[in-house]
Amino acid sequence: MAKIRPFKAIRPTEELADKIAALPYDVYNRQEAKEVVAGDNHTFLRIDRAETQFSDDVDTYDARVYQKAKELLLEQIEKGEFITEEKPCFYLYELIMDGRSQTGIVGCASIDDYVNGIIKKHENTRADKEEDRIRHVDTLDAQTGPIFLAYRDRAELKELIQKYKSGSAVYDFTSDDGISHRVFVIEDEQDMAAIAKAFEEMGNVYIADGHHRCASAVKVGLKRREEHPDYTGEEEFNYFLSVLFADSELMIMDYNRVVKDLNGLTEEAFLAALAKDFAVVEEKGKAPVRPDKKGQIGMYLNDTWYLLTIKDTVKTTDPVKGLDVSLLQDYVLEPMLGIADPKTDKRIDFVGGIRGLLELERRVHTDMQVAFSMYPTSIGELFAVADAGLLMPPKSTWFEPKLRSGLFIHSLQ
Repeated sequence: MAKIRPFKAIRPTEELADKIAALPYDVYNRQEAKEVVAGDNHTFLRIDRAETQFSDDVDTYDARVYQKAKELLLEQIEKGEFITEEKPCFYLYELIMDGRSQTGIVGCASIDDYVNGIIKKHENTRADKEEDRIRHVDTLDAQTGPIFLAYRDRAELKELIQKYKSGSAVYDFTSDDGISHRVFVIEDEQDMAAIAKAFEEMGNVYIADGHHRCASAVKVGLKRREEHPDYTGEEEFNYFLSVLFADSELMIMDYNRVVKDLNGLTEEAFLAALAKDFAVVEEKGKAPVRPDKKGQIGMYLNDTWYLLTIKDTVKTTDPVKGLDVSLLQDYVLEPMLGIADPKTDKRIDFVGGIRGLLELERRVHTDMQVAFSMYPTSIGELFAVADAGLLMPPKSTWFEPKLRSGLFIHSLQ
């Protein structure tokens, strides 16, 4: 059973929500973040990436950076740019991209459920990236970036979501990237109890995106427990900010690969080698190839697109080895192109599907030699990997649209 509970959100005033809401901190490098926040005294990215307030000679992880983030948050709260909810509530957060809507329930999940495996993961985390957010959460005494969780669809939650979406939104705006955002408050006691009960009856919920934010929030909670050995389990530090989406609501985009060279092979030798494990290596010409089903991979080489169809003999029911990204890794990237560890090899790069297939062509024309367009990993495949207690290869899933930071803040006090 998953314990999901309401909370007293610190959230922007209705007039400033569109100005404060910001893309997640980790979609930018330092220079990009500096450009976004330049001259903008509202964007939440100033708080999520407070190193932008210092000269470049100040290290991103300097203690002053985290203290500055806290100062900026308190300053905006004192100015009245944020309000604090008077009572614990759930919220609905709807995002609309290209006419497609997805709506999640905003609440707080239990750190115990993460520790005990009720909340399942499908990726490993890096200690350095965890440490950054641990210090951020601990210094601010608040979680500012929601964890993107997924659950298997439930009729009672879908019905309740539709009921509230027919009412008035507290936020309704479209961000610069064309994504529409709407937020609804759920404060009725019976409806909040029904939401909590529905999650209690679930076997598991799953991390879709935000593994590092999640692990960091949990570690801050465990640290607070050590500091307060008389804790009851009800304190806010025992919970972390989450947005939970039904699997039917979610869209995973392709996560594509570009490789710097052919590992010493000629193009002819590379194409001949591919024929060993792919039933079809079909030349498609100049038109970009986007695979339309699992088991297909597009390839761009020497200004020509190809469609590769994976042979049935190499397919497997193993939840990890059967992923298209795994088959590409195991039968092409490692044995042919010499990329044993895609996490560390500098000859490979990853391009999110939101960038489009023309970005793959651009990379091949500039700094790479071959590109692979993938069929998106499904949410069902993600659940299967997590249920098996396994981990996906790096860069297997790309979720769009991205949840905004700054719309909901969870105080640990």
